[in-house]
Amino acid sequence: MESNDSIATMRRVVDETSRVVHNVTPDQHDLPTACDDWTVRDVMNHITGGGKLFATCAERGAIPDDELVSLLTDDQLGDDPAASFGASANAAFEAFSDPAALAKTISLPFGQMPGAAALDLAIFDLTVHALDIARATGQPTDLDPAVLEPAYVLAQTMIADEMRNEEGNPFGFATEVPDDAPLQDKLHALAGRTV
Repeated sequence: MESNDSIATMRRVVDETSRVVHNVTPDQHDLPTACDDWTVRDVMNHITGGGKLFATCAERGAIPDDELVSLLTDDQLGDDPAASFGASANAAFEAFSDPAALAKTISLPFGQMPGAAALDLAIFDLTVHALDIARATGQPTDLDPAVLEPAYVLAQTMIADEMRNEEGNPFGFATEVPDDAPLQDKLHALAGRTV
């Protein structure tokens, strides 16, 4: 996507995901999700840590090892998961809104890439996890098409076969859905979720 389009899409993704996270009730935190072995709270913790990770990398080019370990192992949600997620996601959005962040090469834990590509990755990741949380908690999954459409296009180009169904790989094999399935179901299936 063009940089300006990606920034506008990221704003929408943050807003849509924030809405989903705000609607999660404490009694739903331990519900299972489509992410293997992750509860709703685990997914919220992941995207909150992910926001901090993307913000740091966009601002500084990389994240120190000790900070990375903390983001991957410590609780990022505290007593107010919605506020914690909102602060983290908004920090990532603000960091990527700087044109310099999009133009430079940044180092993420899984490799180096242009900042613009990292922003696209953040859009895809956050959208899929918003669907994970919505499905697990019985919320509507018909997110804004301005969020779903770019995430689906990105998924088609970003998820290579070698990223699927191997130990340590983030995605299972794509699952089957009807041709006329809603876009959110097609995106979730492409990300290896059972719909």
